[in-house]
Amino acid sequence: MEVHHHPNVEKKNFKEYLLEGLMIFLAVTLGFFAEGYREHLSDCAKEKQYIQSLIADLNNDQQVLAQHISQVQSGVSMMDSLISILDNPSVIDDKTGELYYLARLAPRLYPLTTNNRTFEQLKNSGNFRLIRDLNTSNKIMEYYEKFPLINLLESINETEFTEYKKVAAKIFDPAVLVRMEGSNTGVMRINDNPLLRTKDNELLQELSVFAVYMHGTKKGVLGTDEEIKAEGAALITFLKNEYHIENEETK
Repeated sequence: MEVHHHPNVEKKNFKEYLLEGLMIFLAVTLGFFAEGYREHLSDCAKEKQYIQSLIADLNNDQQVLAQHISQVQSGVSMMDSLISILDNPSVIDDKTGELYYLARLAPRLYPLTTNNRTFEQLKNSGNFRLIRDLNTSNKIMEYYEKFPLINLLESINETEFTEYKKVAAKIFDPAVLVRMEGSNTGVMRINDNPLLRTKDNELLQELSVFAVYMHGTKKGVLGTDEEIKAEGAALITFLKNEYHIENEETK
């Protein structure tokens, strides 16, 4: 009978098993850390991209806010002149042309339209987590939290303007208003002093009251615009320094 001999299998001692287990553990651990490091590098790259995009939005805001501040300053100045004429009945006959012009233009408040694209992406996609420094994310949030106040003031001005127009319709001649219209919704000054529909002092004072309301609202918008612009400029400088981004001209 043929006898089969089993090959001799070398038995490993405990130390060899322990060494093999340790090597496997180290390989898995190193792989885990390597993957974590790759994710960290990827997150850092995404974070910097978002910050660069955010700075571009903030630079755009600076330009838009500068233009809006100029427009609101002009509106406040015109409203001052309008109130001054309405509150001095003795000068109205010689200034009706100016009154028509100011009454038409002074109440206007152009809406502030800024670019919050990157901020909305960060917020809606859950990528705010990429901004690791809590102080940085707080500064960004604080900047964008101020814009709803502008929207509220614009809404208040619109309500005041609606009431103002109800009174203005009783005072100003529509034919004169049409004559003042230029191209592209512009309003032209007129050289003469056309008659008002009425010089009733009660109506003129009522118009002046609504003008005062809108004057205050415009000053609120102006102050908020200036505050946001200053904070935006400071935030740009902070982010560039924090993320070592090459300086660009900020208007």
